[in-house]
Amino acid sequence: MYALVPWYYNVHTMHGEFSMPYVHFLSASITFAHMSQERTEISSLGEFGLIDHLTRNNEIRNASTLLSVGDDAAVIDSFGKQLAISTDMLVEGVHFDLMYTPLRHLGYKAVVVNLSDIYAMNAEPSQITVSLAISNRFSVEALDEIYEGIHLACERYGVDLVGGDTTTSLKGLIISITAIGELAENQFVTRAGAEINDLICVSGNLGAAYMGMLILEREKKIFQENPNVQPDFDQQQYVLERFLKPEAQRETIQFLREKSILPTAMIDISDGLSSELHHICRQSKLGALIYEEKLPIHENTRQMAETFGIPATTCALNGGEDYELLFTVNAAAFASISTCPWISIIGHTCAAEEGIKLITTANNKVAIQAQGWNPLAG
Repeated sequence: MYALVPWYYNVHTMHGEFSMPYVHFLSASITFAHMSQERTEISSLGEFGLIDHLTRNNEIRNASTLLSVGDDAAVIDSFGKQLAISTDMLVEGVHFDLMYTPLRHLGYKAVVVNLSDIYAMNAEPSQITVSLAISNRFSVEALDEIYEGIHLACERYGVDLVGGDTTTSLKGLIISITAIGELAENQFVTRAGAEINDLICVSGNLGAAYMGMLILEREKKIFQENPNVQPDFDQQQYVLERFLKPEAQRETIQFLREKSILPTAMIDISDGLSSELHHICRQSKLGALIYEEKLPIHENTRQMAETFGIPATTCALNGGEDYELLFTVNAAAFASISTCPWISIIGHTCAAEEGIKLITTANNKVAIQAQGWNPLAG
């Protein structure tokens, strides 16, 4: 089969230094990050030995964690706060492709996509559990790579790894993570609280992760047709990082709290802006108008979209995997929201009978269809 060999170089991001993959493809029976010369079979450790090995450097960061890994269950003291709990699963061949996904990045991303759901509830993540289903293609060294990314995400976001499970998979890799978050009483934000004439806001920019995925899929196809051709990722690091190593929106939640702004509705953008907007409007029983010229799109995303012959607006609406926050606020919060350089006001809610529409740059109204990614589509 084909596999990807990542050679790491350091990228300095706004959150510190992180190794991004400078990659090339090769033909191999199975190949994983760092190309370790030694391979330790998982069966040599046994289930409990493997758990001890993977959690040997586990750190506790939160006072609410009373008992972590090593017993039948973790023990968490909520200190009178409310808890938000979310579970997400990543399946090889459905959510990720190991031909171009370094295992360290996969571990990091698996944590981040779960923390993103916690932030979308206006909660602060505090603990996670990690469960793996593993085939015999994977060695202990491969799992070490995954856990390096998991521990890095825990450190970055200040959460504790408190438990999980491991089992056998007949084919491929499955990662399931449960995230637990804390919030003050009655401060949680659902998708159902938006009101007419609320401002519709989005953090960061949209469509970059989708372009990163398209680039990797293109290079994979080229390599499979001609293994002598290596990928060209020149000037594409930004969109690749957005896909391989997304970040959850802790800073956005912190900004809203500092400004004493409680969103009326909120959701993270995992399946695409169009789909998430439909979720909020359906559960809030409203319509929405958003403006094409207000959609935040990074210049690299625009350049790559032009290369692929895809409208940048289409990428922003339907790309998915941005893990930004889409939220609504009362119009009275306009002045405060406008002071944040990474939050864009893209439209407003309206009566349900007006529908969910995009006002184009040509001033036409176009119905927005929920065309984001559907994991259950055939």
